[in-house]
Amino acid sequence: MEKKDIKKELKELLSKDRYKHTVGVRYTAMCLGMKYDVDLDLCEMAGLLHDCGKAMSDKEKIEICKKADIPISEAENKNPSLLHAKIGAYYALYKYDIDNPYIIDAIRYHTTGRPNMSLLEKIIFVADYIEPGRNMAPNLGVIRKIAFEDLDVAVFLICRDTIDYVNERGLYLDEMTVKTMEFYKELCKDRLVL
Repeated sequence: MEKKDIKKELKELLSKDRYKHTVGVRYTAMCLGMKYDVDLDLCEMAGLLHDCGKAMSDKEKIEICKKADIPISEAENKNPSLLHAKIGAYYALYKYDIDNPYIIDAIRYHTTGRPNMSLLEKIIFVADYIEPGRNMAPNLGVIRKIAFEDLDVAVFLICRDTIDYVNERGLYLDEMTVKTMEFYKELCKDRLVL
């Protein structure tokens, strides 16, 4: 599928606010791609498609996962909105004909992260959190600055703040986010001021 066709379909598929967020992630991912010398076409496509599995009900998300044999974790069963990343990776591959494994993994892990992410995965994970339309996250200004100085530290801070947010509200936490935070905390221990 051509990039212009993907943009057109996403604009029709996603809500106005979700599409605006998608454009913000695309833009931010490309900025981070320039900073960290990552192919801008990869950054753009992963940014565009990162939420392509979001525009459906939780019930539909579960049905799609069952039909496509996509495993559902305990946290995803309790909070099916988390499934949009796995569905997005599935759609990127089978609906939008994206066969680049770096893009697929960047979409799959943009919500929870994972230990030892590729540079593109980290870019999409961070871009999703810091894009210009975001304004409610704690420490957002600091994380935006750090994202352009040390991507690994930014990943750690995002995980830490996400875990705090989820725990404070009594929501269901995906254990992959904890594993991601622990990995990047260890990786960056000499660069962190906690």
